[in-house]
Amino acid sequence: MTRAKHTLMRGRDWLDDRGRLAWILAMIAGFIFVWPVGLALLVYMIGTNRMFSCANRRQSSAHTYARSSGNSAFDAYRAETLKRLEDEHQEFMAFLTRLREARDRAEFEQFMSDRRDASDRREDAPRDQN
Repeated sequence: MTRAKHTLMRGRDWLDDRGRLAWILAMIAGFIFVWPVGLALLVYMIGTNRMFSCANRRQSSAHTYARSSGNSAFDAYRAETLKRLEDEHQEFMAFLTRLREARDRAEFEQFMSDRRDASDRREDAPRDQN
């Protein structure tokens, strides 16, 4: 996940925690200072139904599970499992990044090879003598 996307998700979660009024105030501030931001927030709020209800939308987030269940053994197991899953996710994202870079590198090398071959063919072609 990119840093910008992560920052936007944290901002969204922060506003969700504070409710619909926080979203409306953010939208108004967006219109006042940079109107396209306010417009984007308005469209986002309507599209995700945050304009009309702002129940906690992060049921699948680890933040939601931060509350204690009352069973310390289970809480420790849950924290360890969530940490392991987060680490595995980070490793997988790093793997995907390396995979994309390798694919891009191979495509670029193929492009350069094709370009070099085309250039060599043009140099080897007989030239018109006037």
